[in-house]
Amino acid sequence: MENRRQIKIGQVEDKIGLGRRILGALIFQGDTMSDLLGTIESLTDCYSEGALKPSQVVAAHIDQISKKDPRLGAFQNVFFDKAMEQASAADKMLSAGYRLGPLHGIPFALKDIYDCEGHICTRGSMALKDRVSPVTGTVVHRLLAAGGILLGRTKTVEHAFGAWGTNQKMGSPCNPWIADNHHIAGGSSSGSAVATASGMAVCAIGSDTGGSVRLPASFCGVTGLKITEGRLPCDGIMPLSQTLDTPGPITQTVADSVILFDVMAGRDGTVIDADRRNGAGIYSALHDRVAGLRLGSISDKERAHCSNAVLAGYDNALSALREMGALTSRFSSPFGYRDLAADNGAITSIEAYANHGHLYEQADLPMDEDVRQRVMPGKAYPAYAYLEMLKERRRKGQKFISAMQGFDALLTPTTTCTAPLLGEVDQSISPAHFTRPFNYLGLCGLSVPIGLADDGLPLGLQIVARPLDEAMAVRVGSCLERTLPKIGRP
Repeated sequence: MENRRQIKIGQVEDKIGLGRRILGALIFQGDTMSDLLGTIESLTDCYSEGALKPSQVVAAHIDQISKKDPRLGAFQNVFFDKAMEQASAADKMLSAGYRLGPLHGIPFALKDIYDCEGHICTRGSMALKDRVSPVTGTVVHRLLAAGGILLGRTKTVEHAFGAWGTNQKMGSPCNPWIADNHHIAGGSSSGSAVATASGMAVCAIGSDTGGSVRLPASFCGVTGLKITEGRLPCDGIMPLSQTLDTPGPITQTVADSVILFDVMAGRDGTVIDADRRNGAGIYSALHDRVAGLRLGSISDKERAHCSNAVLAGYDNALSALREMGALTSRFSSPFGYRDLAADNGAITSIEAYANHGHLYEQADLPMDEDVRQRVMPGKAYPAYAYLEMLKERRRKGQKFISAMQGFDALLTPTTTCTAPLLGEVDQSISPAHFTRPFNYLGLCGLSVPIGLADDGLPLGLQIVARPLDEAMAVRVGSCLERTLPKIGRP
């Protein structure tokens, strides 16, 4: 790179009590700070060209955390010293011509429900503030083995059970798009979306049971991929609902989501690199056009659930797709989305109570009362009713997929509104009207940013595809990403 500029990283505060220290006078060789806060793709290319070093990139992200997180509150804890040690080792490996994998030198954040041996993992609960992970789960192993550098753990709704992103006891991350007011970030992977959107991490890992990757991605203006459940291992991840849970990436771009998906799925790094380089496999979808695809839009009944701002952004995205040659028409769902969302909520509540109900039964524990109201109803369902729900889920899923014949994908708004102020959140309702149904039905989906509303807050489009067809969601999302104006970072 030309026009090299020196950027000095000064004093960094570890906000969880490790004290203040000087990272050192690190000299960054890049045109702007944005080079250092790039995507997985852009940083990987810079490393290969020798234009940047992992230590420079990691230090830049640590600096962003020290400056921004006192206001945004995305991180539960941070690992500055360890991250810099790993970054220094990554530098040496690259100098020696060795690379661990597709995430070599990439600083990422991890939702605080993923076990990493020896680290405190609170699961978003004050009652578990001192819980130490006994193991490291498979997904985390894969991320680290691919060269990823863990910056810290991000805040979550207690036990990952909430769509607004609020946490009464551990703190609710602030949406980075509005500096002077506390707008919600969306949940439950709230901190992961805030960290990615604000430049405190290149990317982050969340989980999705009813929209917990897509909702915060939409509210914060980044990309969130909901992967078909069962495609990724869930060991070492706190269960909310074993039936519906799936890990998922939160990234700046669709391409980055694909890279993380591949790594989390355990694909060989050399194969991932080759596919990315050659545009093969799922990476071909990043370059495919949408001309001729049949895409289903929501009915007037479903549109009535959305704010005017959301509908304006949604209609603009549909228009852009039609200009690219896609064919859009109304999709008639055999089931109302509100009913499907309720079905999702019932299964989640039953399984959440089975997993965590013992904590909410103890009145003396500092549990989040909003989450308690979601968990405790699960106690009332008898076993036969639960088993019938699972049977009904399979039946409805089959019927819905049959109704999708003739459509390549479905398009909905990701959320029904832009991010409200923290003080205006109604915990008795959920913004997951369009996300929960597709967890319940077993489909995959992708949320991509499609612009900013008049209030300056991001809008997201959800692309829903058949089970195991993440490539279709990626195809449509990538086309939109290339076509619509970039919203940038807040």
